[in-house]
Amino acid sequence: MARVFIPAAIRPLTNGQDVVEVAGHNVQMVIGNLDKQFPGIKDRLCNGEELRPGLSVAIGGSISSLGLRQGVETNAEIHFLPAVGGG
Repeated sequence: MARVFIPAAIRPLTNGQDVVEVAGHNVQMVIGNLDKQFPGIKDRLCNGEELRPGLSVAIGGSISSLGLRQGVETNAEIHFLPAVGGG
């Protein structure tokens, strides 16, 4: 199972847990399974069938450009991060 690091702003939905183990072959499945365990979390991470604007997902230390379609390997670490822009 993947280890999902829960952002501080949504930890109240996970009863304060900062890391949760969840199954899923891609980010969308992981979020769906998170939402089954902790109802409401999907609404905080997604806008319809996409990640919320201003939110990125990092898997294994790399920011994904595929969003919810990004594959997730067993024992992967997943972080949801505010997107950073530069200029």
